[in-house]
Amino acid sequence: MKVIHTIAELRAAMAGQLLRGFVPTMGNLHEGHLSLVRLAREAVGAQGLVVASIFVNRLQFAPHEDFDRYPRTLARDCELLQGAGCDIVFAPDERELYPEQQGYKVQPPTELADILEGHFRPGFFTGVCTVVAKLFNIVQPSVAVFGKKDYQQLMVLRRMVAQMALPITLLAGETTRSAQGLALSSRNGYLSDAEREQALLLSATLRRLIARWQAGERDLAAMEAEAMQTLRDAGWQPDYLVLRRQHDLGPAVDGEPLVALGAAKLGNTRLIDNLEA
Repeated sequence: MKVIHTIAELRAAMAGQLLRGFVPTMGNLHEGHLSLVRLAREAVGAQGLVVASIFVNRLQFAPHEDFDRYPRTLARDCELLQGAGCDIVFAPDERELYPEQQGYKVQPPTELADILEGHFRPGFFTGVCTVVAKLFNIVQPSVAVFGKKDYQQLMVLRRMVAQMALPITLLAGETTRSAQGLALSSRNGYLSDAEREQALLLSATLRRLIARWQAGERDLAAMEAEAMQTLRDAGWQPDYLVLRRQHDLGPAVDGEPLVALGAAKLGNTRLIDNLEA
């Protein structure tokens, strides 16, 4: 496995291999990331090339968020990626990926990017789309793999690929969870042992929201408000807990595949999760 830090070196290393699987990450990897790498390997086969990027993208962090303290664990990440079947790790620094201030940005449509995560993190999806589009241009993958844990992000990127006619197949990896059911996240490392146990309440509350809908309740506003109050009563600071249509994140409708999504702060750590129904 090669570890490469410049665009020129990466392009040289990929020359002649047109079947490329790509997994963009911000590092501090866990089993969820590695499952995406294995999915990329399966997609391109033994003869294809699997590239993973590690880059903490400043553009998707607001000034008050955790950009500076986000864990950087490159040596450990590279060991894990090699074991998962990665061929190339692309780990540029900021000067390499953004040699000048990034004035050209990819602005996703407001009806999808300004709700839920986009509402509470203004500009987040512009930062995500911009860096992903730039990485796509650098790597030029046949297949790119993203996790369902970042459900809205996956939807935004799928639409970007479709509307920009990018010749990339986007694959979705299922959310990887701990034995107790906690969705794996790089930010879980911020949690204390007690908070890690309490973090299970987020997915449990989402399951309850789905169960109430499936049992015939239809006062969605009241159901979502009660879900929010459940977390507040347990000491959380919830941003949203909602039940939405899978295909466009519009409000739940009978007969449509649904997804429950939530984001809430536990102590100093903001967690997100979702469950399809």
